[in-house]
Amino acid sequence: MVPLKPIFGKSARMDVDAPITLFNRHTGRMETEQVYGEKWLRRIYGNPLGKLTLHTVVKRALFSKLYGWAMDRPSSARRVEPFVKAFGLDPSEFADPDLTSYRTFNDFFYRKLKASARPLDPRPEMAVLPADGRHLGFPDASRVNGIFAKGQTFDIAALVADRALGERYARGTVVCSRLCPVDYHRFHFPVAGVPGEPVLAQGQLYSVNPIALRRSAAYLWQNKRQRVTIDAGPFGLVTMVSVGATNVGTIIETYKPGQSVAKGDEKGYFRFGGSFVATIFEPGRIKLEDDLIHAGETAVEVYAKVGSPLGRLA
Repeated sequence: MVPLKPIFGKSARMDVDAPITLFNRHTGRMETEQVYGEKWLRRIYGNPLGKLTLHTVVKRALFSKLYGWAMDRPSSARRVEPFVKAFGLDPSEFADPDLTSYRTFNDFFYRKLKASARPLDPRPEMAVLPADGRHLGFPDASRVNGIFAKGQTFDIAALVADRALGERYARGTVVCSRLCPVDYHRFHFPVAGVPGEPVLAQGQLYSVNPIALRRSAAYLWQNKRQRVTIDAGPFGLVTMVSVGATNVGTIIETYKPGQSVAKGDEKGYFRFGGSFVATIFEPGRIKLEDDLIHAGETAVEVYAKVGSPLGRLA
């Protein structure tokens, strides 16, 4: 594990309009996020006229359906190569590195990767991160007082859309994984076990970028989301909540409910846009990695890839 010293100090600013900084676990460096559609996001979430558009158009499913339709058109395939170049993606990681083979932009967006591109921590006592992305860790959900901005708490019961399950996790451990449009958009099981049926909670489709979440973390439990619980043996009952967002109206599950899965097996994928996965453990079941805990305390996310350590059995 890289040392935590680089993420102390002024980089942990809570200003809602500050640049989005993060700590890259793999390089050990602080970075500034290159935000897809940043000017549009700041216009929508940062001024009164934009907020009018947000509440009348952007958060609604029809807006995202229309955008998704456009990304499924054959003409959208011409966006693939410029996107790869603009955001410095590495085609050698792709299961199909031929950029001309993708029929639409959405085909490219939920592409598969080579297994070698995302090594899996093999230790049985370790849970792993479920997705590529920017992560925050909270050892006790009842003591969160700064998710993305000071004073914002975490409503577990609302997130899982079940009061009894929310009470079970009231003091549980939570890892928030935020995916950007530039990320690999398939998500995986953090532990081995037997997953149940997905449970859908309908909602809006707000952005899950910090530009929006610094203003209201409640967008996470107001958005459309899908819950899956996993009977994970020594890790207890683990719940994953996949959260849709603007231009992400579709959450596809690819696993088979009731059948055992191994740690790291594919669980599903998001269609176009930024999105979010919350992984929730019962109290006392897991000890998070130090960098994830520090990220939760400072609201400076840790960038790390799927399969790298999340935490170990407590």
